[in-house]
Amino acid sequence: MMNLGLLAFAQPWLLLALLGLPVLWLLLRLTPPAPRRLSFPAIRLLIGLRVPEETPARTPWWLLLLRLLIAALIILGLAQPLLNPAAQLSGSGPMLLVVDDGWSSARFWQARQIIGGNLLAQAEREGRAAAILTTAPDAQGDPPSVSNLLPAAEARRVLQGMRPKPWPSDRAAALEALDNFAGEGSSPVVWLSDGLGDDDARALAEALQRLGSLHVLREEGAGLPHLMLPPETEGVDLVARALRADASGPGRAEALGLAADGRILVKAPLLFAPGETEARALFDLPTEMRNRIARIAIEGETTAGAVALLDERWRRRPVGLVDAGSQESQPLLSETYFLARALEPFTELRQGRVETLLQRQLAVMVVPDAVSLSETDRAAISDWVGRGGLLLRFAGPRIVSQSAEAAGAEQQSDLLPVRLRGGDRVLGGALTWDTPAQLAPFAGNSPFAELDLPDDVLIRRQVLAEPSLDLAEKTWARLADGTPLVTADRRGEGWVVLFHTTANTDWSNLPISGLFVDMLRSVMAVSQGISGSASGQALPPIEVMDGFGSLGLPSAAVLAIEPEEGRPPVITAQQPPGYYGNDSLRQAHNMSASVTALEPLGALPSGATEGLYHESPETDLKPWLLAAALILALADLLISLALRGLLPLPGRPAAAGTAAVLMIALATAAAGPPALAQSVAGDDARALEATLTTRLAFIQTGSSSIDEISRAGLAGLTRVLELRTSVEAGQPLGIVLGRDDLSFFPLIYWPVTAEQPDLDSVAVEEVNRYLANGGTILFDLREASSGMQLFGASSQGTRDLQRLTRGISIPQLEPVPADHVLRKSFYLMEDFPGRFTGGTLWLEAQSENINDGVASVLIGSNDWAGAWAVNRLGRPMNAVVPGGPRQREMAYRFGVNLVMYALTGNYKADQVHIPFILERLGQ
Repeated sequence: MMNLGLLAFAQPWLLLALLGLPVLWLLLRLTPPAPRRLSFPAIRLLIGLRVPEETPARTPWWLLLLRLLIAALIILGLAQPLLNPAAQLSGSGPMLLVVDDGWSSARFWQARQIIGGNLLAQAEREGRAAAILTTAPDAQGDPPSVSNLLPAAEARRVLQGMRPKPWPSDRAAALEALDNFAGEGSSPVVWLSDGLGDDDARALAEALQRLGSLHVLREEGAGLPHLMLPPETEGVDLVARALRADASGPGRAEALGLAADGRILVKAPLLFAPGETEARALFDLPTEMRNRIARIAIEGETTAGAVALLDERWRRRPVGLVDAGSQESQPLLSETYFLARALEPFTELRQGRVETLLQRQLAVMVVPDAVSLSETDRAAISDWVGRGGLLLRFAGPRIVSQSAEAAGAEQQSDLLPVRLRGGDRVLGGALTWDTPAQLAPFAGNSPFAELDLPDDVLIRRQVLAEPSLDLAEKTWARLADGTPLVTADRRGEGWVVLFHTTANTDWSNLPISGLFVDMLRSVMAVSQGISGSASGQALPPIEVMDGFGSLGLPSAAVLAIEPEEGRPPVITAQQPPGYYGNDSLRQAHNMSASVTALEPLGALPSGATEGLYHESPETDLKPWLLAAALILALADLLISLALRGLLPLPGRPAAAGTAAVLMIALATAAAGPPALAQSVAGDDARALEATLTTRLAFIQTGSSSIDEISRAGLAGLTRVLELRTSVEAGQPLGIVLGRDDLSFFPLIYWPVTAEQPDLDSVAVEEVNRYLANGGTILFDLREASSGMQLFGASSQGTRDLQRLTRGISIPQLEPVPADHVLRKSFYLMEDFPGRFTGGTLWLEAQSENINDGVASVLIGSNDWAGAWAVNRLGRPMNAVVPGGPRQREMAYRFGVNLVMYALTGNYKADQVHIPFILERLGQ
């Protein structure tokens, strides 16, 4: 390789062929072109006879120059010039490429493959063999191993076929695998690290450095992966938590609450304070929406650690508390008061009569002892329990009297889990020898098994159960003497649970202890199928994650989880993150079970070098040069045919030669690298481009990804307009506020993002002038929300909208009326879906002052450009949820209606008067 700084040649010996260009010049100059052939039939001797021009004896100079240029491009292309060439590999041995392929490497996996492929291509140019060492166990759980020495091209194909794994790396095992490296001499070693450090990172780096020169590529700062922790509950709210590795400065990420079908239900910022590694985000949602959250993910990160799966442990259950009403003489001492105070922090509590509560969906129904149930209520509750509900009851004087009557009649209520003895048992009374009893330790198969048992909880009175063969199986909690305190029984798909004491302080001090709240929380969990009976049982895999955080079917190598008491199972190759369980129990298994902290990669051994993944890679110019040579060769062929008269061209030959030279220059410019062919149009040219053809426009936000979606979305809408309407619009244009004139465009799409800076006075004045003169702007918050509050700062999008429109004259807004012309300007529409649905579309309230009936401002949140966006093949770029193709079609219809509304004004609304006008004319 010959290195010339920014340019290098991989095959420099081919440059010697350039010395033959003078010889080629002489050969082409001395060799005349083929003679021109003229048709000269005898019958036309006297018609149009001309003295033909003589064929030049030598090839024209510009054709010689063209052919020499073709030869030079071929020689330079075969020499394989490299732009920004990498340094030549050190040492004389084979190359060793170490790849971190655990969960944390998935975020920029494609960049790792590209850089690793370039390194192996460099080894191939130098004629070196290569070996690859991965640091994560394989899918069968075997420890990392180093590959055999391979040709560099074969190692490159192996690297391209690798995928990140959804479990942590094992650098200690990778260190042991280095013993099998069969390299001879000093080997160049490159470590494609994930940027995270652990206890074995330095030992691995030192071992790699002993093989030869060590170069480590890493991420830093915001480029390091985040870890999503399981959420916490604070009262009625769900709190997302995330960890970062680098705490040197402030940081920000976005937490997304996703439904099972991928819909975004909520979005909240994760703000990392300087010096802090953990950030929290509050999800303030109604219970129905919160219970739909299936996973919490970090926006923009595709790793198994950036996703936290949720199961029934994080659901907030709707609980119905049957109110005794006037039956309670002392409300503040009643069971209802104690139960309400205990249940409100972690449930959606509803109070009322049985028939009222059963009209809505419930997970648990709580019936205090003071409530008297009618036969109708008992039948309704029994049917509800059979369909999957959980009935929670408490004993007291009423159940004591009912059990005594039932004992005499030898029958028991079907709303009790066990048969009760007649009467009750008083501990510590005047006529008893017993003292108030404490609770016995909870059994391992009880839902209360993980609760801490305090010493100060005393039971003074209880209702006893009749002995039976299955009493032990139905007992969830018992007193120190072995008598049941909490019993439960399965009824159909549901449960019946009984506390053998009251829910107030009449019979015990349990209701005023923290244990009471924890026991109720455990009972709530049982209502959704998470029961203590599943403790200790193996949970087979249902769905597991891949390295990019996507769920899929498990392979045959994935094993069931056997939970160990006191600690969650760890993430391994045989037990990757995902969902495990069965039809009655679905348990989430997250990366946080094995990774509890993140830290950046520490200092490297002395002599090792390091770099970043986003450094400028080398660019191979060989394809560009050979493509340019091919285009010029085709141009030479066309010119030769034209000079021989086989391709007639109008005008003089000199003009044809000049046109050929211009065509060659344009072809060369088009075939060169994109960076060399860029040009900037002036303001006049841009204005001319905007006025000659009707065009849609969008506001450039500064984010290349969002601007590309806006451009592709309007391009897709323009294509639909051409196919379905008479509108012939040009390609959409991007607008920079404060620089470009807005008056050329009838409709402007404005995506609202948090990254957009505040508008200056010039931009605000320009927008106000545009709106006042009849322009229309569609503000799109691009978030899945109800959109009921715009300027109340109810979400991040509305707060950004309020900030960006500060100083803009926003008129009074209203939701689109049912009879508005926007609903019928081309298609008849009831709602206006985009990539999301459910958001409200707001527009300027109807008045006589509106220009031709067209509102100047429309505001929504359904991400219409995301639904319209198509790639260059005309295929959709984004999924629409939840409606699929039907929803995308309705989004296109809304776009057509919007454009027709902006272009035609109230024309469509005036059509309703045509029947009356015709009727009058007929009279």
